[in-house]
Amino acid sequence: MQTTVFEQVKETVYHETLANGLKVFLVPKQGFSKTYAVFTTRYGSIDSHFRTRSGEEINVPDGIAHFLEHKMFEKKDRDVMHEFSKNGASCNAFTSFNRTAYLFSCTDKLDQNLNLLLDYVQEPYFTDASVEKEKGIIGQEITMYDDNPDWKVYMNLLKAMYQNYPINIEIAGTIETISHITKEYLYQCYETFYHPANMLLLVVGSFDAEAVMKLIQKNQTGKEFPPAPQITRIFPEEPPAPAQHRVEVNLAVGLPKCMIGIKEIENGLSGEALLKRDLTTKLLLDIVLGSSSSAYEKLYDSGLITESFDFDYSCEQDYAYSIFGGDTPDPDQLVETIKTIIEEWKQKGIEQDAFERAKRKKIGNFMRGLNSVEFIANQFTQFKFNGNDLFSVVPVLESITREDVEKRMKEHFQLDQMAVSIVRSAAEQE
Repeated sequence: MQTTVFEQVKETVYHETLANGLKVFLVPKQGFSKTYAVFTTRYGSIDSHFRTRSGEEINVPDGIAHFLEHKMFEKKDRDVMHEFSKNGASCNAFTSFNRTAYLFSCTDKLDQNLNLLLDYVQEPYFTDASVEKEKGIIGQEITMYDDNPDWKVYMNLLKAMYQNYPINIEIAGTIETISHITKEYLYQCYETFYHPANMLLLVVGSFDAEAVMKLIQKNQTGKEFPPAPQITRIFPEEPPAPAQHRVEVNLAVGLPKCMIGIKEIENGLSGEALLKRDLTTKLLLDIVLGSSSSAYEKLYDSGLITESFDFDYSCEQDYAYSIFGGDTPDPDQLVETIKTIIEEWKQKGIEQDAFERAKRKKIGNFMRGLNSVEFIANQFTQFKFNGNDLFSVVPVLESITREDVEKRMKEHFQLDQMAVSIVRSAAEQE
């Protein structure tokens, strides 16, 4: 077992790659009562076109990664959720664009819960009947999301920004696409993406690292796995320009919702270069649109935004985009005002004081986050899959200069890369 000490944030990570390829990371946190474990595969909704273990190139139905996540909880002769509950643990799972995670939190019986997590995720059980039954359940979930204005305004923005890249596809698929899912498809996806070599296990909280690592090793050496497949994902080429610059729908909302997105032109970064771009862009957004900025004050005082206004930058190896917006009485005016704000910032540049304040705030918020096992559990795997360490954030943040942020502003704030998604009240259509 190897040890990496991050002196600046006073964190120690114990890690090992097991014989079957599983990467295990342990973060003991003395004085904490709760422990989190997250078992994640690098497989999400965008991975629908790939080569199987046999080398066959296949396209599987949209939504299958999310469908598979649901089906992993169903076993022939056991109730996984009931077993976690009996052990005093809370369990959950989620599917994102590029990963699927299974997790639990507990204050007791860590050994039993950890074995249960590893066992149920590594024991697929699919039948024709259970697959058909699940289609109805997930179909209801899809209908619910179709009627959710916050989700709709977000997904419509991604569909506006991306022409071909499958981030523009609903994570859960559609009722039509999931109707084509079979147990054979599920097993093909499982065998391709759920091999331990494509997975990461993180445990963070109150425990003895050596004892927990031995438990995990014992669990894994007692199982047989075929050689790890060579995973070949196949993605379409994505043109730089957005698919469309504007999309509108009508739903049951009080105030209209408006989300603005800027698609990153160049991707393909990894490791520290990717992390630095991520943190630099988030600093930029906080300086320009954060709650302490003059722009935010102007937008709020004019009534163009409410407290729902927010922003974020999503930065992965294969795609990246910034989004900002919220509820507004006048989406068109909000879009034009934000365009003006961006152009003004690009002309006047960033003041050193504003930059220093934003950087101190970012570092302070991150350090406070490290006091939460939930925060570490939710963030750690994403950083690792992108070739970084969560605990390297502070030194990278400290290395960023005002000039870095200004350069990023000129690179990223390209208005011809902007797309807008609006949800108006259904009453406006009448």
